[in-house]
Amino acid sequence: MQIREKAQILDAADMDRAMARIAHEVIERNHGTDDLLLIGIQRRGVSLARDLQAAISRIDGTEVTLGTLDITFYRDDLSTLGPAPAVGSTELPFDINDKTVVLVDDVLYTGRTVRAAMNELMDYGRARAIQLAVLIDRGHRELPIRADFVGKNVPTSSREVIKVMVEEFDDVKKVVVGDLIDDEASDEA
Repeated sequence: MQIREKAQILDAADMDRAMARIAHEVIERNHGTDDLLLIGIQRRGVSLARDLQAAISRIDGTEVTLGTLDITFYRDDLSTLGPAPAVGSTELPFDINDKTVVLVDDVLYTGRTVRAAMNELMDYGRARAIQLAVLIDRGHRELPIRADFVGKNVPTSSREVIKVMVEEFDDVKKVVVGDLIDDEASDEA
């Protein structure tokens, strides 16, 4: 996804502070970390889940179990992704039954990614509760889904794009807002 960056919303330090705040909120809401699981939604949600796991560990002294979820085959727009969509891995080497699961993602927009994640999660068992932690909530919901823990609310127009960048994939850690660059227009420039 190519975007024309208009503004930086968060830098690395801001992102770390947001994850620390979310960690405190997760611990407080759940009265500790007993029976708590963190599950990052592929791709950038996994990096953020690792950051959240580290922040919880610094605060509480415990290491919360971490898993990953790839929702590709649970998307309601799978047929529009082309003949060979990029598929990550789902790694849930633990029982989710009667646990509190905190799904972690980078940006909450329409709610469709979260719906797909919950559908997949249900195939692995019946969690006691599913909570949602996102770094950015940009609004524009199409489904009745809300985040339990939000790093930053960023009102946007539907034409704008929020891009969360993490070291693992982007060699930089920041969040920017911008406009999509038309691939044909960028080729002609």
